[in-house]
Amino acid sequence: MKSNFWRNSVGLAPENDWKREWAAGILSYFASVYIVMVNATILHDAGMPLRPAMVATLLTAITGCLLMAFGGKTPIIVVPGMGINAFFTYTLVHSMNLGWREALTVVVITGVLFAIVAFTSLYRILSEAIPQNLQHAITVGIGLFLTFIGLQKSGIVIAHQTTFVAIGHFSDPAVITSCVTLLLALVLFIRGTNGGLLISMLVGTGLAYLLGAAHAPEKQASGHVFTGYESLLLGMDWSGIVSLVFWIAVFLLLLIVVFENIGLVASQTMMAGRPERFKSSLRALSIANIAAGLFGSSPVVAAAESNAGIAAGGRSGLTSLVAGLLFGATFLFLPLLSYIPDSAIAPILIVIGGLMVQNVREMDLGDLTELFPSFLIMVMIPFTYSIVDGMAFGFITYPIVKLAVGKGKEVPPALYGIAGLFVANFILQAVL
Repeated sequence: MKSNFWRNSVGLAPENDWKREWAAGILSYFASVYIVMVNATILHDAGMPLRPAMVATLLTAITGCLLMAFGGKTPIIVVPGMGINAFFTYTLVHSMNLGWREALTVVVITGVLFAIVAFTSLYRILSEAIPQNLQHAITVGIGLFLTFIGLQKSGIVIAHQTTFVAIGHFSDPAVITSCVTLLLALVLFIRGTNGGLLISMLVGTGLAYLLGAAHAPEKQASGHVFTGYESLLLGMDWSGIVSLVFWIAVFLLLLIVVFENIGLVASQTMMAGRPERFKSSLRALSIANIAAGLFGSSPVVAAAESNAGIAAGGRSGLTSLVAGLLFGATFLFLPLLSYIPDSAIAPILIVIGGLMVQNVREMDLGDLTELFPSFLIMVMIPFTYSIVDGMAFGFITYPIVKLAVGKGKEVPPALYGIAGLFVANFILQAVL
């Protein structure tokens, strides 16, 4: 009787094997644990203290995996999203000039709105309002943006007074480390090595210290791992809630979170043979996004690394439960993560960016009225160093070119309103 209770709690069917689910959970954890340091590094760029950002990332991942285990009952691993964390730091904080505390408020409100969308039929309406080409173009653009950030952090690309960017100095030990780590990460990933990104990060860390490209932190934070974390927990700042910029940020983040998670959850539940659990999984994710803001992290997604566990036989929430427990055990090793240098982290961003660019294969670019708005999104996101500005170019251009050739009826009515919001944002920036 007790066994049946646990099976029902995590959606474990009689034909599922406990050992296989445990193995899938362990594999998913090792495939995604690199995100703890990578996400914390990006949040640190927003102004958050590094170690508390690691704690926030871990608490968010643990909560998300548990919600998916008992709410979604699917083998989906929930972690802060790569790409979305870049939007949080480099767009909300750096481009839109929100403080990181205000940005956390944006995350919480976005999570509440996402829950409303997920618990109603609004997710279908919102998904249908944005053409598929534009949705895929956003993912590709963010992938290129992450790649550019990785190239900068690695030193492979540096600033240049005349050409703006140039190739880095290959005599620099950090650049050598980054290149070797990148090649290793690519080889391991392409060969399908379990935990390849984590392995390459650890090898890159060792190489960095060996070549003198990294140095041990001068002063480790004293006290337990939660010391200083109180500044992030419930650290939202609600003072900017009355500004137009704030609500534009909420709207744009909601679009990204909803579109990315709908696509990921749909494909992963199908891959796991559990398409009927799409709604429950999406709802679990929406609650996890509220928790992310409260804990002090950027929004969460259904991790692409979940595919590793699903491919290994994960079919139920037991897989995500095991991964969540292992994320909890990671607190024991948290102080060691601060020794990982940028030269070992940056190549991972480049690899992830390359994976996101794969979405270009899903795009239908035979129609020029579809091609150019999508193209503008893809190139303007990295070239303007702003996800919101890059999206704006494509979303404003789309209805204009459609109207120019007499295809205005192909534009969803909601898209005209979205384009208007982007125009208003540009006007606001010019006035301010």
